[in-house]
Amino acid sequence: MNKGVINYIAVFSLIVVLLVSGCSKTATTTEQVSLVRSEIVKINRSSQNVNYSGEIRGRYETQLAFQVSGKIIKRNVDLGSSVNSGDVLMEIDAKDIQQSVNITSAQVSSAESQLNLAQTNLERYRTLYGQGAISRAQLDQYQNAYEVAQAAVRQSSAQYTQGTNQLGYSTLVADSAGIISSINGEAGQVVSAGQTVLTLVKEGEREVEINVPENRVDELRKTEQVQVGFWALPNVIAEGKVREISPIADKASRTYKVRITLINPPPSINLGMTANVTVAQKSGDQQATYIPLSAIYQTGDTPNVWVITNDTVTLRPIKIGVFGDNKVQVLEGLQDGDVIVTAGVQKLHEGQKVRI
Repeated sequence: MNKGVINYIAVFSLIVVLLVSGCSKTATTTEQVSLVRSEIVKINRSSQNVNYSGEIRGRYETQLAFQVSGKIIKRNVDLGSSVNSGDVLMEIDAKDIQQSVNITSAQVSSAESQLNLAQTNLERYRTLYGQGAISRAQLDQYQNAYEVAQAAVRQSSAQYTQGTNQLGYSTLVADSAGIISSINGEAGQVVSAGQTVLTLVKEGEREVEINVPENRVDELRKTEQVQVGFWALPNVIAEGKVREISPIADKASRTYKVRITLINPPPSINLGMTANVTVAQKSGDQQATYIPLSAIYQTGDTPNVWVITNDTVTLRPIKIGVFGDNKVQVLEGLQDGDVIVTAGVQKLHEGQKVRI
C-alpha cells in the first residue's frame, strides 16, 4: 500500500476519534446540567392574620324539654320570640296525669280514713287495758295497726305530691328571659321525657362560634388580638377574646369549636349572623416564610430543600411549621434571598450543576 495513503488513513482515524470524544464529553456535560424551576425566598417577620367564618351565638343556651312524656297540644312561641321568666312556652296533654293525680288523691283519703279508725281503736283498747280487760299483747297489736296506718298516709301523700308535680311538668315554662333560637317540637307531636323541644338563648353575653383546624389551635391560644367583622354590617368591627377552646375535635370535620366573647358588642348584631373572625399572630423573631410543598425533599424524618448557589445545588435541612394551600411554613433553615428548587427535587444530587 502506498505510504501516502497510509498516512491519510491514520490522520482521518485520529480526526474521527477526536470528534467522537468531543461529542461524548459534550453529551456528558449536558446530562449533568439540569434545568430546574426555582423561587426566591422572602422572609416576612410581620404579623400574620388568619380569618375564620363563624356564627353569632349566646353564651348561655338552654335546651328545654318536658320532664314527662305526652302529646304536645299547644305551642305559645315562635322562632325568635322574646320571652320572660315564667312564661308558658308549650303544653302537653295532661289527661292521663290528671287521672293519676285523682287516683293518688283517693288513696290519700282512704289512708286517712284507715288512720282515723286505727286511732279510735287504739284509744278504746288503751282504756280496756287500763281496766285490766285485755292483755298487753292485744294492746300492742292495735298500737302497731295505728303506726301502719300513719305510714300509709305518708306514702299516699307522697304519691299525691309526686302526681301534682308531674301535672305541673306538663307545662313548659321559661326559667329566664331570653330568645327562642330553635323549635324541635310541634303541636300534635308525641315527645318523651327529656327530649329537647326548644332552645332558649338567655339574655346577656354574645359570642362567636368558629371551627379551627388542629394545626391552628396552639396559635389561637397564644393570640394577642381578635377582631370580629359582620357580613351584614360591613362598617362594624368588634373586639373579641378567646373564652373557650373545645378539648375534643368534632368527629366529622376534625376541627375544634372555639368560642370568642365579644367585648362591648354593637347593639345591631343579632343571633345567627355570619361573622368573620380575624386572628393576628404576632411572629416576633420567628420568620414567616411559605414555600411550595413541591420544594420539600424528605430524607428520613428530616425535611430539606435544594438551595442554588453559583448554579450548584446544596441540600439544606429546614424546620417546618403549619401547612396551608399547597404551601408549608418554614421556621428555620432559610435566609432572605435564598434561591430554592421548587420542581424536580427528586432528580437532583449534592453538588449538581443546574440551570434556572
